[in-house]
Amino acid sequence: MAKDQEEIIVDVNEVYSKTEHWVVENQKSLSIIVGAIVLMLLSFFAYKNFILAPQEQEASEQIWQAQQAFAIDSLDRALYGSDVAYGFLDIIDEYGITETANLAHYYAGISYLRLGQYDEAIEYLEDYDCRDIMICAVAYGATGDAYMELGEVDKAISYYKSAVEHSENDLTTPVYLMKAARAHEEVGDYSEALDLYNEIKESYPNSNEGQLIEKFIARAEALAGV
Repeated sequence: MAKDQEEIIVDVNEVYSKTEHWVVENQKSLSIIVGAIVLMLLSFFAYKNFILAPQEQEASEQIWQAQQAFAIDSLDRALYGSDVAYGFLDIIDEYGITETANLAHYYAGISYLRLGQYDEAIEYLEDYDCRDIMICAVAYGATGDAYMELGEVDKAISYYKSAVEHSENDLTTPVYLMKAARAHEEVGDYSEALDLYNEIKESYPNSNEGQLIEKFIARAEALAGV
């Protein structure tokens, strides 16, 4: 056997011996670490299956009456519930860890927006953790609407553009491009408004906004001095 090969074997044996010695010396610590990892995994499993899942099931069974009230614009009942049914705020309070409670933030925000309670609308919409792409776009756009009503135009523009960037589609995108453009006009930024109107014309000509866009373009061009 070559000398180099012998040295490699010796080195490997030495490393193995040191590793084995280290494991023996630290066996107690390793057992504690492994035990902690196993305990964490078991705890997560128990939490997910015995706490979160039942809460989610119960919350999803409770929210439907609030959603029905929301659908017929019975917004106070949708928000606050009744003697026999939870409202969205009850769902948030009782089932805060669930995805259903997260969705209730969205519904609550839209309800407050329709009621003209814009600060509350912003609070609940900003607390909504976006999951569904289309709902996210509407949530951003609705937050922009609330800020517009409060006269905070720059914030409104930011949310309208977030709505556009979050979900580009033929349904919501031209709506929020239009709202962003009108908001830019509100603060005298006619060139930016014109750019957004032209984007609607080029990318969404068949939308409701696209079919009416020429008059907005003409007005923005006149105001911008183009």
